[in-house]
Amino acid sequence: VSTQSTGDVTMIGWGTVVHVLLEVAQMAHDQLGVDCEVIDLQTIAPYDAQTIEASVKKTGKAMVVHEAPLTQGFGAEIAARLQEKCFLHLEAPVQRVAGWDTPFPYIYEPFYLPDKWRCLETIKKLMDYM
Repeated sequence: VSTQSTGDVTMIGWGTVVHVLLEVAQMAHDQLGVDCEVIDLQTIAPYDAQTIEASVKKTGKAMVVHEAPLTQGFGAEIAARLQEKCFLHLEAPVQRVAGWDTPFPYIYEPFYLPDKWRCLETIKKLMDYM
C-alpha cells in the first residue's frame, strides 16, 4: 500500500483509478487547501483493511473510487467495513465514486469511468458536510 499523507480526506482506490486519485489529491491541495491521503490497494482479495481503517480514523472522511458500477461494486464492501469499524470517527458519510449503473458502449468509456472532476466534487461534498 502506498500512501500520500497528512490528511483531511482518505481516498481509496486500486488499479488505473489510482493515477486519477493522485492527480485529484494535488488538485484538492492546490484549489481547496485540502490534504488527501491516497491509499492504493495492491489487491482486493485480500485487501489491507487495517491501513484503510487507520487512515479513516485519522482523517474522519473517506471516499472509495473504482471503475466498476456503483451497485454491487467492491467499493460497497469497503464502505460497509468503514461504517462498521470507524463509525465513531467518521465526520461525514463514506462516499463512493464509481462507474454508472448502466451498460455502455466502449466509445463512451471516458464518460462512464470516474474522472478527476467527479472525484474533486466528492471531496468538496465531504468537506462541506455539516
